[in-house]
Amino acid sequence: MAEAKPEEISHPPMEQLQGFEYCIDSNPPWGEAIILAFQHYILALGTAVMIPAVLVPMMGGDDGDRVRVVQTLLFVTGINTLLQSLFGTRLPTVIGGSYAFVIPIVAIIQDSSLAAIPDGHERFLETMRAIQGALIVSSSIQIILGYSQLWGIFSRFFSPVGMAPVVALLGFGLFERGFPVVGRCVEVGLPMLILFVVLSQYLKNVQIKDIPILESTEVTQINCRTDRANLISSAPWLKIPYPLQWGAPTFNAGQSFGMVSAVLVSLIESTASYKAAARLASATPPPAHILSRGIGWQGIGILLDGLFGTGTGSTVSVENVGLLGSTRIGSRRVIQICAGFMIFFSMLGKFGALFASIPFTIFAAVYCVLFGLVAAVGLSFLQFTNMNSMRNLFIVGVSIFLGLSVPEYFFRYTMAAQRGPAHTKAGWFNDYINTIFSSPPTVGLMVAVFLDNTLETKDAGKDRGLPWWVRFRSFKGDSRNEEFYSLPFNLNRFFPPA
Repeated sequence: MAEAKPEEISHPPMEQLQGFEYCIDSNPPWGEAIILAFQHYILALGTAVMIPAVLVPMMGGDDGDRVRVVQTLLFVTGINTLLQSLFGTRLPTVIGGSYAFVIPIVAIIQDSSLAAIPDGHERFLETMRAIQGALIVSSSIQIILGYSQLWGIFSRFFSPVGMAPVVALLGFGLFERGFPVVGRCVEVGLPMLILFVVLSQYLKNVQIKDIPILESTEVTQINCRTDRANLISSAPWLKIPYPLQWGAPTFNAGQSFGMVSAVLVSLIESTASYKAAARLASATPPPAHILSRGIGWQGIGILLDGLFGTGTGSTVSVENVGLLGSTRIGSRRVIQICAGFMIFFSMLGKFGALFASIPFTIFAAVYCVLFGLVAAVGLSFLQFTNMNSMRNLFIVGVSIFLGLSVPEYFFRYTMAAQRGPAHTKAGWFNDYINTIFSSPPTVGLMVAVFLDNTLETKDAGKDRGLPWWVRFRSFKGDSRNEEFYSLPFNLNRFFPPA
């Protein structure tokens, strides 16, 4: 066998991934787009149901309260997704509920003044109002950092070496929601995992009535549903969520300060998700102005969470980002149709509850593929760097390892002690430490960006991938940015990119 030449075994860096059928600004036929959008909607139900299922009983709510919270979260997710795809980053991302807010929310639930309320429903309402107040106040952080362009200025410290571990940790850091959940019902989860891999990879080119086979299988998953959460029986036929439906929010300085930590984690995780989504949508990396604009609109989304009472804050849905790669379709229109499904089915309670009754094991099986795909997208940024550099190897390896190891320590400590490692008399400080260091992408960003900007930086620009990265920092740095990120309805005339 002849020895391979170097040029035959090397692969030049490519700005756009291969094999995508539709990119961010190209649209599938309407029939295919609707089925793809419904697939994104089904996938988003996992988080929309799981978070209220955990938090609402702790708040004292019953099945009816849980269903209303799920409906409200889906309704606001649809609104936020539509706003982000129209006026924010304009990337095909779903803006859904975030687990980052669970720690400060649990701290509010356990507040002595609320825990002492004897009536369960009254305690639920008072707790929800306290959560709303904290979300409304803390949302100002993202709004200010976004619209002031401060986050865009900070993003100048990012490089491919620094961001690759952060994006990778979006997927790797969610391993607890993958096979550990599949294993709870392995007779359903394992076949679903195998089926998803076969349909999405080996049979991806098989067509049934001109519709990719993968897109039709997600719909049939409702045949495996169970209704242990009593979602269908408790859901009303028609209910339209509205602002302040739980009553007037209450405000507490300590609770609001604690919630800020989750807002910062949401900001970092969303930034990494936008980088991944841009790559999976065959778009250029979002320039600093676009990134800030998206964070500003995400802050407005958290404000809406507080006004409507979703019971949690918002972030970019990592699983839906992964689905862009699995279907190989990164069309913005598909996500906008998905937002319409969310708003529509959240008002039709019985129908929405039917789809929301899919077992979590099935979602977890799909997560095993999608989270892994997002992690690989993060690692793909390393192609623009010099990975024969010990400096880069050190930064990437240490940041990924600590990004997994530190949150795992916080998780195990919390499980054993029923409280986080930070346990002082200042509740807001505890929330800050426990929330920030429980997030793999946040820990990864702190380590990677610090090392990347302080370790042997002289003459390291090329090794860091900056010659490729720098031109995307400015909106006018690449002619394609206008095509991908310009506002609709010619609004760039009134809001020109900075």
